[in-house]
Amino acid sequence: MDLGISGRTALVCGASKGLGYGCAEALVREGVNVLIVARGAEALAEAAKKLEAAATVHGSAVKPWVRQVAADITTVEGRAAAFALHKDFDIVVTNAGGPPPGDFRDWDREAWIRAVDANMLTPIELIKATVDGMAARGFGRIVNITSSSVKAPIDILGLSNGARSGLTGFVAGVARSGIAAKGVTLNNLLPGSFDTDRLKGTMAGAARKSGQDFDTVWESRKKNIPAKRFGTPEEFGAICAFLCSVQAGYLTGQNILADGGAYPGTY
Repeated sequence: MDLGISGRTALVCGASKGLGYGCAEALVREGVNVLIVARGAEALAEAAKKLEAAATVHGSAVKPWVRQVAADITTVEGRAAAFALHKDFDIVVTNAGGPPPGDFRDWDREAWIRAVDANMLTPIELIKATVDGMAARGFGRIVNITSSSVKAPIDILGLSNGARSGLTGFVAGVARSGIAAKGVTLNNLLPGSFDTDRLKGTMAGAARKSGQDFDTVWESRKKNIPAKRFGTPEEFGAICAFLCSVQAGYLTGQNILADGGAYPGTY
């Protein structure tokens, strides 16, 4: 399927590895120009090389470009650095590393502020900076990578549960505002258990807490997923690319759960 987004330009955050990289890769394969942002310069440069190799020409002699900026997108300075390289984006994929797991009794105000700043306020700032331009041009796609914990909270991920739920409520209102009639969609993409460094870190913490070895916890987690496996960044990226497509123009204000069937509810 031709997603109809060749030649568009995307900002993809947290794109040096994991789910952010999966989204960037899927987009460049659709002929989308991408500006990738992450904090680690070395990993980001390596990701850019791989994305350049994956970039695909769709109905044009012009190969999509890949640009990079090593910056912390959760800061004012980091966002300014990204927009200094390119300003008018057709697609924005927001993504920031999740807050650390733990016991809510141990988190002080500063821990909560950091979580809300990274996982709620940063996406809102990126939306605010780009959505009106998208509306004026008649096309825009914003995809926020959040978490399955928005639908099924995880006790040790309370910082993530709270901050990402706040973003979810905000997006629900903005997606249904006047921009919906101007070709702009906002959706949240909720990953369950995907084979990423983030999951490995969470599982290592669970192993320490339970006194079990890592492999035992890892395999046990797999068995609790109906698909009996963890997701891959590539298939997550494919879902993201579809949400950015012209075919998804009637899909907005939604929370798309990708978890291998782990969520036990009907709705």
